[in-house]
Amino acid sequence: MQFGPDSFYSNFCSNAVFPLTWLTVLRLLLLGPVLEEWIIRAGLQHQLMRWSGRGRWRQAAVVLLAALAFSLLHLRSGYLSASLVFVPGLLLGLLYLWKKDWRICALVHSFFNSVFLNLCFFI
Repeated sequence: MQFGPDSFYSNFCSNAVFPLTWLTVLRLLLLGPVLEEWIIRAGLQHQLMRWSGRGRWRQAAVVLLAALAFSLLHLRSGYLSASLVFVPGLLLGLLYLWKKDWRICALVHSFFNSVFLNLCFFI
């Protein structure tokens, strides 16, 4: 791993984004967010919420487990990338807990990925 001004690009962008094709953009902005949120929020988190009940601590544990599963989905990009998506995974888990709609989570996930994509080109 590198540190310094080019570290963001070399550690994250080169593996996840390049070569940049319309398929990469489709994968990052549509396919990835829809499939990941459908699996994690509509599938795993929804079931865990049903099984765990309504207690505050139980719901917090569900959000943590869903964020961990979300991070594990990103292991193919490396351990650092997987650990960095844990916080967005928590935010998406809280959003699902609040709105109960995985499609809203997919839209926010797509927005997160678009910010990431822009950082890769403008940093």
